[in-house]
Amino acid sequence: MGQFEIKDNFYLNGEPFQVISGSIHYFRVVPEYWRDRLEKLKAMGCNTVETYIPWNAHEPKKGEFCFEGRLDLVKFVKIAEELGLYVILRPSPYICAEWEFGGLPAWLLQEDNMRLRAYYEPFLKHIRDYYDVLFPMITPLQITKGGPVIMMQVENEYGYYGDDTRYMEAMCDIMLERGVEVPLITSDGPFEESLSCGCLEGAQPTGNFGSRTKERFAVLSNYTNGGPLMCAEFWVGWFDHWGNGGHMKGNPDSPQDLDDMLDMGHVNIYMFEGGTNFGFMNGSNYYDELTPDVTSYDYDALLTEAGDFTQKYRDFQAVISKYREIPKVEFTTKITKKAYGEMTALEKVGLLEVLEDISEPIVDTFPVCMEKCGQSYGYILYHSPLQKEKNIERIRLWGANDRANIFVDKKPLVTLYDRELTGEYNVITQSVKKAEDVNGAKSAEEPKAEPVTFPVGAPLDILVENMGRVNFGPLMERQRKGIESCVQINGHIHYNWKMYPLPLDNLDKLDFSKGYTEGLPTFYRFELQVDECGDTFLELPGWGKGCVFLNGFNLGRYWEIGPQKRLYIPAPLLKQGKNEIIVFETEGKSSGRIVFWDEPDIG
Repeated sequence: MGQFEIKDNFYLNGEPFQVISGSIHYFRVVPEYWRDRLEKLKAMGCNTVETYIPWNAHEPKKGEFCFEGRLDLVKFVKIAEELGLYVILRPSPYICAEWEFGGLPAWLLQEDNMRLRAYYEPFLKHIRDYYDVLFPMITPLQITKGGPVIMMQVENEYGYYGDDTRYMEAMCDIMLERGVEVPLITSDGPFEESLSCGCLEGAQPTGNFGSRTKERFAVLSNYTNGGPLMCAEFWVGWFDHWGNGGHMKGNPDSPQDLDDMLDMGHVNIYMFEGGTNFGFMNGSNYYDELTPDVTSYDYDALLTEAGDFTQKYRDFQAVISKYREIPKVEFTTKITKKAYGEMTALEKVGLLEVLEDISEPIVDTFPVCMEKCGQSYGYILYHSPLQKEKNIERIRLWGANDRANIFVDKKPLVTLYDRELTGEYNVITQSVKKAEDVNGAKSAEEPKAEPVTFPVGAPLDILVENMGRVNFGPLMERQRKGIESCVQINGHIHYNWKMYPLPLDNLDKLDFSKGYTEGLPTFYRFELQVDECGDTFLELPGWGKGCVFLNGFNLGRYWEIGPQKRLYIPAPLLKQGKNEIIVFETEGKSSGRIVFWDEPDIG
């Protein structure tokens, strides 16, 4: 049994201990590579690894839990322990992390009036229920029980969000009641107001920042009561969002900032390795516009998304060597990269042709949002016949998020995204009148097109994509996806809908013999023959937007606007022999071919 204490410094079993940590998110790395990444962390000179714990991944549906495979947190911690690394756990229900909904489960939004990250009893009850399952797994891993866990975090950057001290106290009590014995920490932006809002009596305050260490630590010292200074997230890079123009880079002065941190205190490097937002688990930010993150969480970290060394890794290793001896580590995982070349689609089938095979409709007078349909991620299709309308001149989706492809009589009408969904689309002018312009002057634009006409009973289909729930700020409480309110056509509300949830977790039900309609959302099937499994990178030249599945596993999204151009496929996801790749293309753009490279291209 051991002991970790916070006094004027950190003390491990009575001796001063300098925390030199790096962040690895076990849920963003295939478990076959956990040991490799942890060995490389140790070889750089770190003595500790830090990780978040994503609630939405571990409890995807209320009362249904998963701690297996890529979510086997205990196994990850035990591998770290075998390598002689200590562990910092951040089990806060909210993690941010550029992760879908900041780690909160989408099913919270099934409840009307749900309030997040404040003293709101329905929210706290769900946390208690989750912690009743989680903490019996992680409390035995504490150093006081003979394990490697030395600290846990109460909440995450709460001072950026709110100032409800009663909520923070409740979160602390919930953890202590469930057996937490190691010291608790908070982490906040290095500013007076964020620290004052996020600090909590009984928890050590730490700061999150990526530069100007001496200045940031000076502010933090006003809140530590003479205790140690620690940067709990030393941002060495940044994340990419779709359409941002190129891969984001970190602070070029990071090695000097690291030196200053280790001279003055303690550090957790964010990220040591970023990993991948597999599936639909990327988050989004929203300031002036929606900015959903790409599939890669490379983060310009010390190891690349694929676990390769960078110059930044070597620079940081050199700095750390000034403060402790760098251990010799043997890397035990063989990793190779393969370029499997180009292949052509073998079959394709349209979404509308197989809709009834892969989704069971929900019928209602009104459109129903994704969460109320029991769905968290992916797409949802709204279908209704046009029985009374003679044409469409104007259409508006009320309460819609995030991106809607609208089809009339199985022909594309328009795609509306983000702020365009707050206004009315005019078929004649082919433009959107934003909500803020509704009471303004009439548009001076000349007509550009005729109203859309169709036979009586023609279908109206609206495919709405959840691009990733916002993971930061007050808009988190407005993240219901799909259509929550109504659809207006030519000024009147159109009723009577079928909702087809499309989480795309059952593509084994696709029947590729059912045909397709050119220009509409389509599934394409490929086969990859593999003799030797290696890491590879999938490119989709000439495609528009969609997602890719390998042997049923959701690799993530692609989008022609970049900056990410290739999807990372770790070798353990492949199998020797035949591998099936299914591409779901929503924009009707396809070259019908894909290419596998042995190197990334993330912009």
